[in-house]
Amino acid sequence: MPDTQNRPKPPLSLADLRDRIADLSGKLPRVLQQCADHLVADHDSIAVSTVAELSARAGVPPSAMMRFCHLLGFSGYSELQRLYRTAVARGLPDYATRLANLKSGPAGHPAALVAEFVEAGRLSLEGLARDLDETTLDQAVKALSQAAVIHLVGYRRALPVAVYLSYVFEKLGIATFLHDGLGGLDHRSALRPGDAVLAITFAPYSAETLALVDRARAIALPVVLLTDPPATALRGRADLVLTVGEVDFGAFRSLSATIALALALAVAVAARREG
Repeated sequence: MPDTQNRPKPPLSLADLRDRIADLSGKLPRVLQQCADHLVADHDSIAVSTVAELSARAGVPPSAMMRFCHLLGFSGYSELQRLYRTAVARGLPDYATRLANLKSGPAGHPAALVAEFVEAGRLSLEGLARDLDETTLDQAVKALSQAAVIHLVGYRRALPVAVYLSYVFEKLGIATFLHDGLGGLDHRSALRPGDAVLAITFAPYSAETLALVDRARAIALPVVLLTDPPATALRGRADLVLTVGEVDFGAFRSLSATIALALALAVAVAARREG
C-alpha cells in the first residue's frame, strides 16, 4: 500500500508537474527514472492511454509507473491522467468563447474573416507540401488499394473528411463503408477479412474511433490513420499513420490541408487499383 501520510500534494498544473519531475530527475532508481523520462517525452499521449499502454512504451512494468505516480503526489495513474485531460480541455475553448474572442476583430468584417481563414488554409497547405511523409503515403495507398472494402471512420470534426472520402470513393467505383456513429451504432460487425480501415481523428482523439481501430487490429485488418501531429499516442494502434497540421485562426481550425491529403489519397488508391 502506498504511504499516503508522507505523499506530497499532487501538482495542480502541467507546469507544476514538469517542475516536480525535473527536481526528481537524477535522484531516482533506474526504472523510476525511465518513468520520469517517458512522461516528459510522451506527454501528448497520457490523456488517451491506459497505464498499461504508457508503461509498455516506457519499457517498465505498470507497477513501476504507479509507484512513480505516488512519488509525484498522485493517488494513482487516473489522477495523473485527469490532470492531462483537464489541460487538453482547457486548451480547446468552446465555440462561444472562440467567437467572443473574434468579435472585436475580423468577426465583424466578413471579408476580413475570409482573408484570415484563407491565409490559415494557405499556411496549412504549405506545411503539408513541406512535411509530407511520402514513404508512409505510398504504403497507405498500397494497403488501401488491396482492400475489398475500405472502412471510413470519422467522428466529430473528422466526420466531414470521412463523408467526403465516402463520396469520392463512390464516384471512383471503390467499395467503402462509412462508420459515422449514426444512431449510436459503430457497425464493427461489418469488418471482414480482406478489408482495410482508414480512420480520421484529431487530438484528443475520438474514443469511438479508437475502439473501432482496436477492433480492426484485433482481427488483423490493415489500419491507416489520418491525424494531426505528433500522434505519438497513435503509432502503436495503426499500421500506418499520416499526419497533417492545420493552422488555426481564432481557435477555429479548418480542414484545408486534411481534405487535400484525403483527396490525393483517394485518387492515388484508385489509380493503383487500375494499374
